[in-house]
Amino acid sequence: MKKFHFIGIKGAGMSALAQVLHDLGHEVRGSDIDKEVFTEFQLRDKGIEILPFDAANVVGDYTYIAGNAFNDDHVEIKKAMEMRYEVIRYHKYLADFMSGFTSIAVTGAHGKTSTTGLLSHVMNGDVETTFLIGDGTGFGIRESNYFTFESCEYKRHFLSYHPDYAIITNIDFDHPDYFKDLDDVVEAFNEMASQAKKAVIAYGGDDNISRINVNVPLYTYGLEGDYDIVASNIKFAQGGTEFDVVIGEEYKDTFKIPMFGDHHVLNSLSVIAVCYLESLNMENIKGAFLTFGGVKRRFSETHLNDMVIVDDYAHHPKEINATLETARKKYPGREIVSVFQPHTFSRTEKFLNEFAEALNGSDKTYIVDIFGSAREAAGNLSSADLVELIPDATVLHDDDISLLNNHPEAVIIFMGAGDIQKYEKRFTELLS
Repeated sequence: MKKFHFIGIKGAGMSALAQVLHDLGHEVRGSDIDKEVFTEFQLRDKGIEILPFDAANVVGDYTYIAGNAFNDDHVEIKKAMEMRYEVIRYHKYLADFMSGFTSIAVTGAHGKTSTTGLLSHVMNGDVETTFLIGDGTGFGIRESNYFTFESCEYKRHFLSYHPDYAIITNIDFDHPDYFKDLDDVVEAFNEMASQAKKAVIAYGGDDNISRINVNVPLYTYGLEGDYDIVASNIKFAQGGTEFDVVIGEEYKDTFKIPMFGDHHVLNSLSVIAVCYLESLNMENIKGAFLTFGGVKRRFSETHLNDMVIVDDYAHHPKEINATLETARKKYPGREIVSVFQPHTFSRTEKFLNEFAEALNGSDKTYIVDIFGSAREAAGNLSSADLVELIPDATVLHDDDISLLNNHPEAVIIFMGAGDIQKYEKRFTELLS
């Protein structure tokens, strides 16, 4: 047994890794800000201690795992370095950890968390699989030989990893505060893919995938096209979606998933590809799909007063499109209301017109104040600039939350990667 102290334990990846190490029998604790964050609930459920940041937390006998959000001048990191204790960055530790498993990295501009959650659940239907998901969920199984994990492109952190398999859900320009342009993003993904040891599994409908060159097999997946793994005869049935799977030119089986939307079918194809390549039992895999309950903050639903309240992490135009597609297909005929919080000024400015176009797919749109970040507290625009581009959109302030009551029986979707949940909480309290 080892002793670990996580500096920034409420970070999504940090929380998940802390849970994995705890489940594997190690002593784990951590520190973070006092503000309540959704990633901390599972930590507390497992009895993992969370302390406020303080240099006094740095004592002997611990390995210190530092979150990537904090610089070396952070009070605990600085103290640990001064005391010459071992300090390892999150992505560096994770790279070491995975070497003991057959590892599957899930990466892409959008859909990483949903796909990692689905992959982890489905594989555990047949083989014991340790997993780390970007919604703050992690689970360690001592007897497992497989490890699935979410691999983030931001600041090229995923270049620390050399997984056996890499799933690429898509390649798109995001994080304009770091990447220069789309070419810069493609270059990063190409380098990451070249580090996979067994195979790369990629969405073939993304034009940027054709720019990926690797020395291992690259399997493409998609809908009704010239791909290695294809979903055809897609039907929206009671409680989910059915589709046939063809690998090569051979029909393999018909699968059903308890989700709606083409992006969920695509995510499922990537999972099926891994299971096929590892020769897992497909009957067990089919059964596991049917019991998947989703991941946190990805179309998470609450039903109140004949309304459907949805919490979703969508913070890029393409993610908003996917979320609205799910809502339309799952709740046909109902009014779709978006309550969107733009996340970071640079992303909002870069994709302002694309955000407007995506949100225009709602029947009514409300925009709350832009959520800044530690590295970007202000910008050159406000939420009002986005509202001006969307017909009949409204800026929603803290004290205006009752406006949402004007939409009886609607599907009200709270979207964003900041603290949009505080608006959702106020509204659900109002309804209660």
